Amino acid sequence: MNISQNEWWEKAQEDSNAVILDVRTPDEWNEGIIPGAITIDYYKGQGFIDEVEQLDKTKNYYVYCRSGARSGNACSIMNQLGFTTAYNLSGGISQWDGPVVALEN
Repeated sequence: MNISQNEWWEKAQEDSNAVILDVRTPDEWNEGIIPGAITIDYYKGQGFIDEVEQLDKTKNYYVYCRSGARSGNACSIMNQLGFTTAYNLSGGISQWDGPVVALEN
């Protein structure tokens, strides 16, 4: 489900069962993340599916990438794998005006 930035962030903050999932590449991840995010690179293909399968399907996932395309696809895959709640951040981190944590290299 695609939702706006404000709704996505508000839901994630109010949701005690929330997991923020970044599906960008490691290089993109190193440019900064939305606070609290975990990462699984969408471009890993089957590796992405294998790692997602290890996640707790009872959690609510707030998924983002650079522009919203990969994370939209990731949400679809997650739904097919039995995840009931996966929210895609419309516009991705490139349009994000919320908090970002810079990572040290």
